[in-house]
Amino acid sequence: MPTERRNPLRSKWFLPLFAVFLGAAFFAAQAIGGDPGGGAISFAILAGVGLAVLRGDGRDERFAKMDIHATALAGTAIITAIIVAFLVEIAQGKDGIPYAWLGAVGGLTYIAAIVVFRLRS
Repeated sequence: MPTERRNPLRSKWFLPLFAVFLGAAFFAAQAIGGDPGGGAISFAILAGVGLAVLRGDGRDERFAKMDIHATALAGTAIITAIIVAFLVEIAQGKDGIPYAWLGAVGGLTYIAAIVVFRLRS
């Protein structure tokens, strides 16, 4: 009988542990930058998010659908902000390169995802 492989990203521990890891990274970066107090606040916020997720109702089909919609909305907001920031930069006579790179990464990722999802369906 074949054994079913579990996706570690679907574990109830993935997101809480990732939030704590990210909090530790923020703390380290801010401490190195001379703001350990701000880093401690960042860590506390992210660890709190991780704890809230861990104590939540769990990941069911309803949550998965909400997650997809929330991710799409957040992506749209970020892409819009990048486009606006790029336009502001070039209107001020600057090159806008940091925003151009972010936009290119987002656009290429979107195109690659469409191709992959299309081939899989």
